Amino acid sequence: MISDYTQGIIILVCINLIIVLGVSILTGFTRLFSFGNAGFMSIGAYASALLTTRLGIPFLPAVLAGALAAGFVSFLLGSLTLKLKGDYFLITTLGFGECVRVLFNYIEPVTGGAKGLAGIPKHTTLAVAVFSALLAIALAWTFIHSRYGRGLTAIREQELAAESVGIDVTKHKKISFVFSAMLAGWAGALYAHNLMFLSPVMFNLPRSAELTITVVIGGLGSLTGSVLGSLLITLLPEMFRSFANYRMFFYGLAVVAIIIIRPEGLCGYREFSLSRLLKFFRRKAVKGGGAG
Repeated sequence: MISDYTQGIIILVCINLIIVLGVSILTGFTRLFSFGNAGFMSIGAYASALLTTRLGIPFLPAVLAGALAAGFVSFLLGSLTLKLKGDYFLITTLGFGECVRVLFNYIEPVTGGAKGLAGIPKHTTLAVAVFSALLAIALAWTFIHSRYGRGLTAIREQELAAESVGIDVTKHKKISFVFSAMLAGWAGALYAHNLMFLSPVMFNLPRSAELTITVVIGGLGSLTGSVLGSLLITLLPEMFRSFANYRMFFYGLAVVAIIIIRPEGLCGYREFSLSRLLKFFRRKAVKGGGAG
């Protein structure tokens, strides 16, 4: 029987994985670095929480509405900002994330403001979280291997060359931006119905930075790396919890060590492949036989 603590950790890993997959698609396949993902997560969280608590909407439609709300806002934001290059887009998304947090902080009659929104029903069970994570992986894998995904890979490798062969760069970036935001909104909805409480401070700038760091650690352009990065970033603080006040110090030290030792990330641009794994073990077996 899995303990409540272990179930809570698994649920948190699954929620982090869903939003990190979205960041991976945006950053790893289009080279767009965004610090607004926590903002989209908060939109999904508050939208779904308000629907279930204030209007009595069932859980699943509320989660879908949260994801769609985040996607709609990202579509509007992307229409205005995706033609910006480099740091300008990053700064815009950073400002957006902070604006959303401040907005939720000040509309107290609706969101509860700084005091938070309580009384959210507990719907994110272990089964719901695991199923959601597996579905998100399947959707991300399908998206990356679709026609649009191949276009994103071309844009990542050489944007000017991709544009010269007829790929609509702005359209592809907007699609990836919306897809990433919808995953963030989905994760936010699950997060709200797991903690049963929301406060704007949960979705601050360090939260967005942590998501981007997770993708970099796992490896840009690798969904497998996103899975490993999510596991690492979620489990490391729990592993160091016994050190109390020094827990975050050891956590940060471990993250820096990984980046220094493997600057390309845990997986780089590689994905998990069963055939590659079997070849690796065969080579080990051959070398072991030759040594004997």
